[in-house]
Amino acid sequence: MNQFYYDAVTKMEQMGVDDEYIQGWQCGFLQNPKREEQRLTDAYEAGYNDGEEKNTDNFGEWVQA
Repeated sequence: MNQFYYDAVTKMEQMGVDDEYIQGWQCGFLQNPKREEQRLTDAYEAGYNDGEEKNTDNFGEWVQA
């Protein structure tokens, strides 16, 4: 397993990041196709874009209260 991927997902889970964002980030990181259009959310798309870029800077914006 990729250590960067594992550490990033663990950090998101510990921070309480929105599940939709996490799923999007995972799919983007792994270069999976996006969900079908009717199931896309803002959080998922933001996560997907960050995952594609291997970006971990925006996790805090998606922490759920």
